[in-house]
Amino acid sequence: MLDLIQRWLPRSLRRPTTIPEALWQRTLTAHPFLAALEQAEQQRLRLLCTHFLLEKEFHGANGLEVTDAMAVAIAAQACLPLLHMHGVSGEAVADPRRLLDWYGDFVGIVVQPGAVVAKRKRTDGAGVVHQYDEVLAGEAMDRGPLMLSWDDVAHAGEWAQQGHNVVIHEFVHKMDMQELQLGDAPGGAPPLPDGFMSTRHRTEARALWQRTMQTSYDDFREAVSMAERFGGEPPWLDDYAAQDPAEFFAVTCEAFFVNRNRFALEFPALIPLYDGFFRPGQEPPPASAEH
Repeated sequence: MLDLIQRWLPRSLRRPTTIPEALWQRTLTAHPFLAALEQAEQQRLRLLCTHFLLEKEFHGANGLEVTDAMAVAIAAQACLPLLHMHGVSGEAVADPRRLLDWYGDFVGIVVQPGAVVAKRKRTDGAGVVHQYDEVLAGEAMDRGPLMLSWDDVAHAGEWAQQGHNVVIHEFVHKMDMQELQLGDAPGGAPPLPDGFMSTRHRTEARALWQRTMQTSYDDFREAVSMAERFGGEPPWLDDYAAQDPAEFFAVTCEAFFVNRNRFALEFPALIPLYDGFFRPGQEPPPASAEH
């Protein structure tokens, strides 16, 4: 009951339960991309996670019990993209707790034991309805809850080498949905910070974002096509990124956060773009000796 009351208080007045030190350290150790953060960044991340855990409700599905360790692991990865961000309206933010507004359109996080098979229906250009099954490791719904496969979340540390992270993927989708009108689909173009990459106007910033993303997306789709049709070397990242611009944005963001060095080699044009979005005004982090 106390946590429920605190959830509705302004963040500055809350006194949320602190994440136990031992649990926090285990979480960092299990995720190399979190352990590599500077100490000040880890402290900022812990503050965000503490309030995130107060604001969100975790629900285990199909008999899964969500433990404190599971919730903290999800929270830490969900809050990682927020560390140095701007506010939802493009402004600089002094209090990092305000950055949780990026995830303010939902409360529930449903954790499945494994992947989920979803029934899909699509109407093509000729008006023909196609029904099919889609295997999901996660799903983010506009103005609705978010679903994650614990089997995927649990492997986040070891799968970082492949640039894979389902938590970051789904929470980045939530960022992409910020300015959607009801019924619209995300397009891989989230709200940009004021002065994005030295642009003077939001229309100029959006044009720069879309132009850079489109070129990288087209190149990736071409690489996927060459691999499938002619036996070329497959791209490093999951070819699911070729599905549409929104998935390309989410998949590449996974890699940007969990394996920046390899990401920079594969997508050099996206490094300044994503730094400008996720780290406005920040110095880029130093390169690691490992790729």
